[in-house]
Amino acid sequence: MNKVTLLKGDCIKKLKSLKDNSVDSVVTDPPYEIGFMGKGWDDSGIANNPKLWKEVLRVLKPGGHLLSFSHSRTYHRQAVAVEDAGFEIRDQIMWIYGSGFPKSHNIGKSVDKLQGNEREVVGDNPNVRKAESQKNTVFEGGFSEDGTITKGNSPYEGWGTALKPAHEPIVMARKPFKGTVAKNVLEYGTGGINIDECRVAYEDTPNPATNPKYRQTQDYKMPEPGQESKGAVSFTSGKNGINTEGRFPANIIFDEEAGKILDEQSGTVRMASNVNGIERHSKMNFTPGQESEVKQKQVNVPEIKGGASRFFYCPKASKKDRDAGLNSFETKSTRKWTDSGMKTTGSGNPRQETGKNIHPTVKPTDLMSYLVRMVTPKGGTVLDPFMGSGSTGKASVREGMDFIGIEREDEYMKIAKTRIQHEEGKHKYRTFFDAV
Repeated sequence: MNKVTLLKGDCIKKLKSLKDNSVDSVVTDPPYEIGFMGKGWDDSGIANNPKLWKEVLRVLKPGGHLLSFSHSRTYHRQAVAVEDAGFEIRDQIMWIYGSGFPKSHNIGKSVDKLQGNEREVVGDNPNVRKAESQKNTVFEGGFSEDGTITKGNSPYEGWGTALKPAHEPIVMARKPFKGTVAKNVLEYGTGGINIDECRVAYEDTPNPATNPKYRQTQDYKMPEPGQESKGAVSFTSGKNGINTEGRFPANIIFDEEAGKILDEQSGTVRMASNVNGIERHSKMNFTPGQESEVKQKQVNVPEIKGGASRFFYCPKASKKDRDAGLNSFETKSTRKWTDSGMKTTGSGNPRQETGKNIHPTVKPTDLMSYLVRMVTPKGGTVLDPFMGSGSTGKASVREGMDFIGIEREDEYMKIAKTRIQHEEGKHKYRTFFDAV
């Protein structure tokens, strides 16, 4: 029977109520400390406060891991605070997404305004937002009331102030422990990473070029000189054993859209030893005045589809995930963006939308499940001191873990509780506990 405990209030005060060495992992998405949308909770300095992370360190078991999202601009502040609190920084995971919009100031347009220069109208702006929907957004001079795109002639035309947001770094840290990892795991169950259950699965296709599992089962190997290969493809890596569960997890994670973009850039995969439909079977040995000893034959090789995203975990986005279980909640206008721009949670487009979950930075449950699974022992306890709308709680329930969530805001607490209970309803053996 798994336990879910929700605590409402200031995270440092609520952390003090938890026992030393009582949780197995911390997976959280704290404020990014840039005053996002004028929200007070994103400008308090709490995420960069070593006092917070000292409390987190205290309640973690020795060897317990911390995974904490951050912003590309303020990551260093949080990482230093975590390290100053006594954690050992182990790595940095990159959550890379495809949908994003820069909060960039159009310098050329501002210069023309100052100098009184006229700008040429070159087209219509498909993203125009008029009236109230345009006000108080993250855009700086990106839209005009008449919906036109203009161009000037000053030396600063085409200059801006920001890049397109496409990633959020995750601090990966561990509580120090005495002795070896093996001894610590035996005593506390913490200290390691669940590699095998976080492997990136091979594609389920009979494709020797992109599926090492299929390649191994079909005995594709590099032939000896003078011998022909078994099939139309030879692989120098064929002699190497592979883990049939999948590829080793990496410190980069793509959302579904970013994975598609990566595949478009990497292009169509071609079989390794194949060049223009000709397979080469033996070594090349060129001597002046002599022909090559290379034996060649024409082969019928189909075009192989596959890109570089197969090397990384790419959780699929679900539009239903955000509002799942919130049927009784009022539908409101929401802007699905983060602090750095109109970046969504890996699903949907960067526009004003309607929904029941009004939290602005909801992470996909599949992503949080992967992270929870990575650093939490079986049946362990996951802590999220910045619960928000409860994605980490949903993930913990899904993974069969106990969960402790702390949230200060009333509206987010209600959403989180409902979303977690909805997920819990899919697993009848769990009992929901609520504490304030």
